[in-house]
Amino acid sequence: MWELIESNRKKSILLFIALGAVLFFSGYIFGKFYDYEYGGPIGVLIGLSLWLILSAISYFSGTKILLSISGAKEVTKAVHPQLFNVVEEMKIAANLQHMPKIYIIDDPAPNAFAAGIKTENAVIAVTAGLLGKLNRDELQGVVAHEMAHIVNRDVLLMTFAGVTLGAITIVSEVFLRSVIYGGNSRYKSKSSEKGGQLQLIIMVAALVFAILAPIMARLLYLAVSRKREYLADASAVRLTRYPEGLASALEKISDNTYDLKKANSITAPMYIVNPLKKKGMKLSNLTSTHPPISERINILRAMQNGVHYVSYQSAFQFIRNSREKILPPTASLDRVPLVMKKPPIGWYAQQDHKKTKRTSGDLIMQLNNFSFIDCNCGIKIKIPPDYKHSEFICPKCRTKHELPAISK
Repeated sequence: MWELIESNRKKSILLFIALGAVLFFSGYIFGKFYDYEYGGPIGVLIGLSLWLILSAISYFSGTKILLSISGAKEVTKAVHPQLFNVVEEMKIAANLQHMPKIYIIDDPAPNAFAAGIKTENAVIAVTAGLLGKLNRDELQGVVAHEMAHIVNRDVLLMTFAGVTLGAITIVSEVFLRSVIYGGNSRYKSKSSEKGGQLQLIIMVAALVFAILAPIMARLLYLAVSRKREYLADASAVRLTRYPEGLASALEKISDNTYDLKKANSITAPMYIVNPLKKKGMKLSNLTSTHPPISERINILRAMQNGVHYVSYQSAFQFIRNSREKILPPTASLDRVPLVMKKPPIGWYAQQDHKKTKRTSGDLIMQLNNFSFIDCNCGIKIKIPPDYKHSEFICPKCRTKHELPAISK
């Protein structure tokens, strides 16, 4: 496994260097636009300063910011014991030393993401819609996918790559706005005084680069992001020994008709499935943050020769009718005979589905500060947070319950 992580890390560093080169070249050419003689180094310095500031914010507060803008709330085991058990199982299977903190997003759109600069402060966040839609095996597949992102060191370097992408976008946007609103008048006067054709070429190149740089950087970022989804799928199957669990989860998530309300173009690549993609809406492979979900499902269901990386690679090539190797070369050494888990059948599968549906509404209420009282007659009383009385009478057995915690 460490070979896969090391290969993943090297690719991340190359991505990081490539995006950094685009950022610094952007600063240089934009600086040249304003001052042909001295502007280049100044532009690079501005780009470097912006990158350092954003990186520092991301390193020390990035996870908190991401959780905040996603509306995620940390929960205890009492809120959803099954989710905690699944995360703990996958933590042990992945040989992770620290238990990730668990967050739930109060949103009906099923989705999930992992975050955290270091494995010891990693978090896994899932939506209430996901918990209400998936059975235990499907939830295990999703959690294993997110755990794979943590173990494979995706989160750290993709976070910094995203920060660099953001810096490139900001620099280009500021430059274009300054040109539109007359910020290039000084350069024009200098250019006319010197009569230099080279300055004119720089001006045209700067304008073209300001438009193309964010696009090229984003395409590079998304291309690598999509490859990581394949690797996380392959790693998740190895952790759960059950490809159908993740495949079925992806299928249910893709049937969703909701957009995740608090997701945006910056946070979208963090999720297991593109949270901004509405049902029936198709995005090109170049601009999508994720591989085609139908392709991911078909690859998982084509794994007939085991649940190791070699099996996933073979299924990937078969479904895509390609010889492309999506996994690192060292993955070919992974031929450990792992027994594939058998799917639940009959009564057990039906009961799991009913239990999931039954608890989803309660979970959303808990996230919205409802109180719960288990009456002796067998029903669960749900008290809204704005209830002002000190007692409540059970509508079934007429038992009176005192509510001192919310009497005020």
